[in-house]
Amino acid sequence: MKDILSSLLSSLLFLITMQTSFSQEKIYSYLALGDSYTIGESVSEAMKWPVQLVSRLNNAGYGFKIADPKIIATTGWTTQELKAAILEEKPAKDYDFVSLLIGVNNQYRKYPLDDYPSEFESLLKIAIEHAGGHKHKVIVVSIPDYGFTPFGKSKQPIISKGIDDYNMINQRITKDYGIKYYSITSISRNGLKDAGLIANDKLHPSGKQYSLWVDLILEDEALVRIFN
Repeated sequence: MKDILSSLLSSLLFLITMQTSFSQEKIYSYLALGDSYTIGESVSEAMKWPVQLVSRLNNAGYGFKIADPKIIATTGWTTQELKAAILEEKPAKDYDFVSLLIGVNNQYRKYPLDDYPSEFESLLKIAIEHAGGHKHKVIVVSIPDYGFTPFGKSKQPIISKGIDDYNMINQRITKDYGIKYYSITSISRNGLKDAGLIANDKLHPSGKQYSLWVDLILEDEALVRIFN
């Protein structure tokens, strides 16, 4: 009888320990900074690329969970507008993961290209700051090319040249800081060959295109190591 009681007690203690361990499982946090591409203009909530990224990571069996991303982004924002919004909102400075994608509206509004390096670098520093000062917890995503959409088709060569100029700058600065850079621009340049990559507004990426972005990001195991 004592052996049975002892066994039952041991089992109960094991279950309590497991429940406590499960309830204390760390939930990682994610801050996504950007513009229309990050807020997911013209796609559903579930199809935004930061949301897809979190969902894929959470369902991949890595043994960790990430909370719904905190997104600070609005369609049309330039670098300066994103910076002003971050300073106004004052998000926490201990996020486990931060992404940055910004610059297309600077190009679209024909702002001086010479202004972009310092403004982008300032935002990159802010991203690092909100990742607790940890560069390895920050990623940068390149600007997609809206020249390969029905909206931009007529001016595609000019638009593509502008996007290349901006991406050369943000990639150089990102790499100078030793931060991971994911170039999704080539994916966006299939938009005129595959209509399914473009949202119904004829300008922004579709959920399908965002899925391809996530595929590219997840090919790099460095992202997973952020959460281990």
